[in-house]
Amino acid sequence: MTEITCTYTGDGETALVHGPTGTTLKTDLPPDNGGKGRCFSPTDLLAAAFASCTLTIMGKMAAARGDDFTGAHLSIQKIMAANPRRVGEFVLDITFPAHFTQEQKKFYLSAVNACPVHQTLSKDVKLTVRVL
Repeated sequence: MTEITCTYTGDGETALVHGPTGTTLKTDLPPDNGGKGRCFSPTDLLAAAFASCTLTIMGKMAAARGDDFTGAHLSIQKIMAANPRRVGEFVLDITFPAHFTQEQKKFYLSAVNACPVHQTLSKDVKLTVRVL
């Protein structure tokens, strides 16, 4: 179990502390929801968690197989929906190392579904995955 504490610091911002390490980060309301967008929004953190979870799992898979995963890159877009306001879609653009074959790429794409963040999302959240 990991504890994260969150304190409202005013003006739409919060401060978060990762209990085990003391690492901190801040959030702010996004401009499209009345905030100033000075840092990650809470839903930005969800997108970041999904991206880092997916790429971390791919890296772990590569280490187990002895594949060089250096240079892999994932970009994620978060698209909001309304009524209720929520994340409606994630678009993942994945760039694999140049030496990867199509078979390797297909194998590593299984990490998207294996990611616990993805498994936690509502089935109503649309997912688009593109390999660049």
